[in-house]
Amino acid sequence: MPEPQVAVSAVTLVKEYGSGDSTVRALDGVDVQIRQGQYTAIMGPSGSGKSTLLHCLAALDTPTSGEVRFGGDTFARLSDNKLTRLRRERIGFVFQSFNLVPTLTAEENILLPLAMAGRKPDGRWFDQIVESVGLADRLQHRPAQLSGGQQQRVACARALITRPDVIFADEPTGNLDSTASGQVLALLRQAVDEFGQTVVMVTHDAAAAAFTDRILFLSDGRIVDEMSQPTAATVLERMKGLDAGFGQSVVVATDRSERAGV
Repeated sequence: MPEPQVAVSAVTLVKEYGSGDSTVRALDGVDVQIRQGQYTAIMGPSGSGKSTLLHCLAALDTPTSGEVRFGGDTFARLSDNKLTRLRRERIGFVFQSFNLVPTLTAEENILLPLAMAGRKPDGRWFDQIVESVGLADRLQHRPAQLSGGQQQRVACARALITRPDVIFADEPTGNLDSTASGQVLALLRQAVDEFGQTVVMVTHDAAAAAFTDRILFLSDGRIVDEMSQPTAATVLERMKGLDAGFGQSVVVATDRSERAGV
C-alpha cells in the first residue's frame, strides 16, 4: 500500500515574537509532514508552541524563517491575494470560539465560504454534511439560538463545505461540555474516515487526542516525540513524561471526559 501523500509540511520553521532581550522563540526549527487523509493532533504544555505551529501551517501567521509547503505551493512565494484565496478555498478552520456570524442563520454560516468565493453550493454535498452534523432542523436558527455544541457543529460543517485540502482545528472542544465534545470529535473523525479529509487539531485533552491517528508532541517550540494509534491512557503516560504540570492537567481533562462517557 503506497504511503499517503503530504498535505502540508514545515521545513526548519522558526517563529519569534518581540526583539532584543525580550525575544521569545515560539517555534525553534520545526520540521514536520502532515499526511493526507489522516487525523493528526498537536499536543504540548502551555507555551510549547502548538497553536503557533497550527497557525503557521494554516497560513494564519508568518514564520520568522523556514517555510511552509501546502501541496505544491510554498506560502512565502504566494502573493497576498493568492494566500487569501488559498485560505478561503483550500483550508477549513474550526476555532474554540466558534467564530460564527451572529446575524446569519446556521445555513448561511455554513455556506459563507462559498458565498465569499462567489461559488454555488453543491446541493448533494450540502445535504450530506448537514445530515452528518445532525442539524437539519436547526438550519434557520441563528447562533444565539443554538447550544455551544450545535454552534461548533455548524463551524465544522462550514469548514467542510468547500471540500478543503486540510481542516485545522484549534482546541475545538475547549468551550464545550463532555457530551458535545464527543460529538464534535466524532464528527471530525467521520470527516477523515468517510469524506477523506485531512484534519490537524491542537488539543490538551488526552481523550480528544485518542480520536486521532497520530500525535505530535511539542515542548519549548520543538517536536520532541510522536505517537501513532493513540489511546487516552498511552497519551496520558507520554505527557506525564514530557511535563509534570501538563500531565496533571491531562489527568483532570481525561477523568472529566471518562465520567461523561466520552
